[in-house]
Amino acid sequence: MAVIALIIAGGKGSRMHQDIPKQFLTVNEKPVLVYTMEAFEQHPEIDSIAVVCLKGWEKILRAYAKQFKISKLHHVITGGKNGQDSIRNGLFELEKHFSKDDIVLVHDAIRPMVSAEIISDCIIKTKSHGSAIASIPCAEAVLQTEDGRISSGSYPRNLLRRAQTPQGFLIGRICDIHRKALKEGITNSVASCTLLIEMGEQVYFSAGSDKNIKLTSIEDFDIFKSLLAVKRTEWFK
Repeated sequence: MAVIALIIAGGKGSRMHQDIPKQFLTVNEKPVLVYTMEAFEQHPEIDSIAVVCLKGWEKILRAYAKQFKISKLHHVITGGKNGQDSIRNGLFELEKHFSKDDIVLVHDAIRPMVSAEIISDCIIKTKSHGSAIASIPCAEAVLQTEDGRISSGSYPRNLLRRAQTPQGFLIGRICDIHRKALKEGITNSVASCTLLIEMGEQVYFSAGSDKNIKLTSIEDFDIFKSLLAVKRTEWFK
């Protein structure tokens, strides 16, 4: 059973107001996407890496992979018009090269702090249950609002989980679900886990971490830099 990391790097990152997509922004002279690829490159159970890349950035991606010695990068796929479209493009390409019973871990390019432990647990749970969504408990109060100004209700946080990536699936199963979703007109689900739920499927949880942050704002990049500094300090103890 092969395990493939499918890294989704097809977004433009417009919320960052930068000319360079945030997955290609450099931190300590290394692009964010490279940090993410390195996490899977260094994991012994990952057999292959595929990246769904923003159109026009494919050559730059391959150049970075060569520069930073990402030897497991075997597939570069052009992204789509939204997240679901990009994930589907990647999955349908992997379906041509791997068995339906192989495992794919779908991961955000802008989650560069994913740990080996998170990757391992996602693989274990996917082997056991057929799916695995990295997630963490919800520590904050969650309020409902109709207008963004006042609350109209609340949700019990013990009944909520915050979904992260990687999200693991058997390739054949997740590809079939994407095909069914297309037939039913579901084309813009926000994540693989939400797509499965919209299609009436159950998903299982695997371990996540508060450190497994998604870089969507300038503040997130500040946190990322701090986490890297702590990691370097740990290396030199």
